[in-house]
Amino acid sequence: MKTGFKRAAAPLALLTLAALITGCGGDSSSGSKKVTVWMYPVIADPTANTAYWTQIEKDFAKAEPGVQLTVEQQPWDNRDEKLATALSGGKGPDVVLLGPDQIPQYLSNGAIRPVDGALKGTEDKFLPAALEAMKQDGKIYAAPIYHTVTTTLYNKKLLDQAGITKPPATWDEIKAAAPKLKQAGAAALDYSAGNEATQNLNFYPLLWQAGGNVFTDDGKKAAFNGPEGVAALTFITDLYKAGAIPKSALSNSNIVADQALGKQQAAMGFSNTPADAATAAQAWGAENVVVGPPLTGAKQVTFGIPGGLGINAKSKNVSGSEKFLAFMTKPEQLQSMGKASGFLSPRTDVTVPSDAPHAKEFQQALANVYPGEPNPTARQLMSLIAPEIQAALTGKKTPKQALDAAAEQADDLLARQR
Repeated sequence: MKTGFKRAAAPLALLTLAALITGCGGDSSSGSKKVTVWMYPVIADPTANTAYWTQIEKDFAKAEPGVQLTVEQQPWDNRDEKLATALSGGKGPDVVLLGPDQIPQYLSNGAIRPVDGALKGTEDKFLPAALEAMKQDGKIYAAPIYHTVTTTLYNKKLLDQAGITKPPATWDEIKAAAPKLKQAGAAALDYSAGNEATQNLNFYPLLWQAGGNVFTDDGKKAAFNGPEGVAALTFITDLYKAGAIPKSALSNSNIVADQALGKQQAAMGFSNTPADAATAAQAWGAENVVVGPPLTGAKQVTFGIPGGLGINAKSKNVSGSEKFLAFMTKPEQLQSMGKASGFLSPRTDVTVPSDAPHAKEFQQALANVYPGEPNPTARQLMSLIAPEIQAALTGKKTPKQALDAAAEQADDLLARQR
């Protein structure tokens, strides 16, 4: 297995890596036996990551001796730009790890092909939400190999100090708990409003909990500035003004250890990962970590996405690529991937064995995950929303004014993409 990255220790959800992409898929012959995979470090520890994929190469060679598999590790940094350049130039890999929001982007320029053939006969074994997230026009464009999940995380010590015996699980309960926590010297809720923070872990879950959507059903206009979006942003701004969300939220970027939640200055977060729970256990003491069900507004929703393997439309070995996808979505591979990465299984008939203290709670949260609405502009849209949310938090704009301003820019962006 070829590797080309170094990384500093960081939470799994926000790894920062540096390296150059190397290699290309297949070879110049039409009958290539080679399959090259571009994989990203979904396994946090570099040594464990290398060992895992090296073993996969060996196991696949035994299962499919007619296919020459090479797994090349690539960095998360500038992932889309580098992959888009490689695919458009015909030098990309045969197989690549994709998230749901990347599929419309690469499908729109013909860079990826359907993978339904690799999953034939097993479609009903997958979580419906996992496969739906990977579909466009009824066809599957990435075979899920793991599933992420987020849910609420509480600091029991801070709740106890405020006399709160039941962790707040709804918007109303958070608002009711906020004055008690403030009197005890803690904020109620942590939030990340920094420009680098992903809306998938901040504004969007609240928007979905309010019953709203990011885009209209046809994907041609913004919908986040509707009544539901205004309700979600008002919920956040009211808490911020009351001191129930710390001022540091304005620069937070989803790194729990560096934020008020990790520093025991806020009692809860609402979109936290298993890795966050492990970080909290080290910082607070395991006895103070409580993991609850996803937060409820008008609806109970949390963010979570499958990671899947897609096939380059220009692959020289589609048959070999499909064999690799079929291999990686078998129960034994999904279990090994889950154990190595800490993620969950995208199949309903496969549960990843785990002795982690809160594995059960995260597994249960899968029932309420929503991956968001796939759209080619999804990632660009986040950078338009972030400064407007900051404007609302600081009182420069009302929630309605802020979201309308972001929506106007979003609609212009969407119009230019058509």
